Amino acid sequence: MRALLAPCMFLFCLAALAQVPEPPEIAAKSYLLLDVSANQVLASRNADAPVEPASLTKLMTGYLVYDALKAKKIALDQKLPVSERAWRMPGSRMFIDPKMQVPVDDLLKGMIVQSGNDATVALAEGVAGSVERFVDLMNQQAKALGMANTTYKNPEGLTAPGHVTTARDLGILATRLMQDFPDELPYYGIKKYRYQGTPTANDTNRNMLLFRDPTVDGLKTGHTDAAGYCLVATARRDFPNLQGRRLLAIVLGASSEAARANEAQKLLNWGYTAFEGLKLFEGNQAVLEPQVWKGSDKTVKLGQPRPIVLAVPVGSASRIRTQVVRPDPLVAPIQKGQQVGTLKILAGEQVLREVPLVALQEVEQAGVFGRAWDAIRLWIK
Repeated sequence: MRALLAPCMFLFCLAALAQVPEPPEIAAKSYLLLDVSANQVLASRNADAPVEPASLTKLMTGYLVYDALKAKKIALDQKLPVSERAWRMPGSRMFIDPKMQVPVDDLLKGMIVQSGNDATVALAEGVAGSVERFVDLMNQQAKALGMANTTYKNPEGLTAPGHVTTARDLGILATRLMQDFPDELPYYGIKKYRYQGTPTANDTNRNMLLFRDPTVDGLKTGHTDAAGYCLVATARRDFPNLQGRRLLAIVLGASSEAARANEAQKLLNWGYTAFEGLKLFEGNQAVLEPQVWKGSDKTVKLGQPRPIVLAVPVGSASRIRTQVVRPDPLVAPIQKGQQVGTLKILAGEQVLREVPLVALQEVEQAGVFGRAWDAIRLWIK
């Protein structure tokens, strides 16, 4: 995944377009608003300050469970035992006990909808054999994703010395969770769930925005006395020029359940109204098809597997232009996915962003005579 643009860099670049909209006042210790479709930070405060993640920790737990499902190490219908350790977990619970064997699918719902610490531990033990081994996997995955300021001490998010993250790291994690496991995103939009035999009063998702805003489809709440009230909320809205534009609001250290929902909603609404998303190219669309020398094909398609999208202040779209920088000549072989150039996105003469252009196809070397003929042509050229 490309690194998220730092807010200061993003705002400096956009100064070439128009006056950058001022974000609303947000009542929280730190926050971040990310345009996921464009991979741009739209606004933030204290995005790199260490904070306790509380139950937002469960986003990483979910990532590892989905990875284990994808690798077929476990199955959704597989029943996992409930250990004494899981049963005795304090805080939010699914209310399962050692007499039960609970399917992975239900444990996931219990972890996400009810924020069950008992369900979380049962999943951790089921995937890794022990909580301690699972925490090792969490930290390894955080490092692999580029979450430079995150350290996990447990899978559920209860307060522990050194158990910290940042708003920016949560943005990286949430983005990769949605990109890498899109089929699992519906878990985070479930409004009500309870396992058979557990209390009916414990069936409601704590993410209030799921009940208020039909475009919100996740992701997770968190709360401890030390962390305050936290929320990672994502919404997907359609626009004439960009269908399915997704934003992500992260609010950390709010004063109440209502406050974290209100502040996240404020950020999402502001992001959608103050900025517009421009889809410059579709995923796997050729930005250009330059000539290839000594190759089995005469040209190669250059682009990106994902759509190339830019977020700009409303009214600034007409000033955007693009420029391609690439080696010339291009000589085979060229591997699929190999970077072969850069797409510069500019406003006037100022570069707003640079996007790597990769080969969307493989181009093998031509035969002996084809290579020899192109060698002569290149020499003449």
